Amino acid sequence: MRIIIAGAGDVGFHLAKLLAYERQDIILIDKDGDTLRQASSSLDVGIIKGSSTSYKILEEADVENADLLIAVTSSEETNLTTAMIGKHLGAKKTVARIQNLEYLLDKEKLDLKDLGIDEIISPESLAAKEIKRLLKEVALTDTFDFDQGKLSLVGVTIDENSKLCNKSMIEVAHLNPNQNFLTVAILRQNNTIIPHGENRFVEGDHAYFIAQPDGVDSVLQLSGKQKQEIRNIMILGGSKVGFHAARRLSRKFNVKLIESDKDKCFELADQLRNVMIINGDGRDVELLQEEGIEEMDAFIAVTGNSETNIISCLVAKNNNVKKTVALVENIDYIHLSQNIGVDTMINKKLIAANFIFRYIRQGDVISLTSIHGVDAEILEFIVKAGSKITEKEIRSLKFPKGAIIGGVVRNGVGYTTMGDFQFRPKDRAVVLCRPECIHAVEKFFK
Repeated sequence: MRIIIAGAGDVGFHLAKLLAYERQDIILIDKDGDTLRQASSSLDVGIIKGSSTSYKILEEADVENADLLIAVTSSEETNLTTAMIGKHLGAKKTVARIQNLEYLLDKEKLDLKDLGIDEIISPESLAAKEIKRLLKEVALTDTFDFDQGKLSLVGVTIDENSKLCNKSMIEVAHLNPNQNFLTVAILRQNNTIIPHGENRFVEGDHAYFIAQPDGVDSVLQLSGKQKQEIRNIMILGGSKVGFHAARRLSRKFNVKLIESDKDKCFELADQLRNVMIINGDGRDVELLQEEGIEEMDAFIAVTGNSETNIISCLVAKNNNVKKTVALVENIDYIHLSQNIGVDTMINKKLIAANFIFRYIRQGDVISLTSIHGVDAEILEFIVKAGSKITEKEIRSLKFPKGAIIGGVVRNGVGYTTMGDFQFRPKDRAVVLCRPECIHAVEKFFK
């Protein structure tokens, strides 16, 4: 595929990095020559310096033959204009990053496809959606459902009182006679491990499993965790992420939102009728305690300052809040999150890049997700008749070592997959793999 990315900032660079593993024909456009040179020195991409709204620049990028044009600069106007011009010049599909909430909330009033924009994305809205997903179960560090919960990806921390601590994968299999979950990844000191028989869990690991519905309870029991409901949530920061998160979460939970800007508080109060808006400095520990932080089940810090978000989450943890999520600008912080006491750190630009990445998938991928801090992707495929994955049992397939098949949904029922399992057409396969292995994995499903 020929893919043009307008904007070499965090979203564009991370997207180009993901696509570089795909051996796609990638052109990166940006006005900043230094940013482009940095990208070119570390990624196998073509670069063009200039404005993506220029006909000449887009023609130089051969937009006429582009399969996908992605506009993710920091300027909404530039992104919309780039997508419209690019479509007019022949790009098959266009994606534009936007900030204006009206485009998302009133989609029916303006059909952007008529203007040449096939898809719009808002990193802030996607981050809010991700926050809601992360709050599904307090005891889990991460969770994602496949085929409406017939299989789930779940993450837990391994502590010293866990029955899994110091156990090898072979020993864990004996603790799981029903074979209703399978370990697919271990995050240890910022290193991602795709586990095999002799790998062991150690204290401090963040372990990830593919589980059948009853397997989620098995994982919680063996890891020494208990299910806990979320009722009360405190959000720090009335940013766009904070607004979107409060709007989504207030439909189900009791939400308090703390914002330091008085004028913004009045705006938020008008827009969020079911949310208690509090004007104050979220860095003030006494204020947090006065507003009942110890009664909160979850604390979401989404101010514009990463350090404030991290520190306030640590304060929340010190006040026995069960679940904390911090928004950070520096992608490198994400790997530190669980090691310093914050349950999850998220980066809205990284989430946006991963969302766009789904447009490039092959082999009938029907969903894709990333695990925060883990250097791997979770893919869900529909198995085709005659594909390589159907030829033999899993153990005989020579599947890439940097990938693992976690489970399958067959005839509406989810199963974990062991070595003797053989796929059939129309199965829905769930695979975890490192980015550099995605291309090799897709060949099994073509």
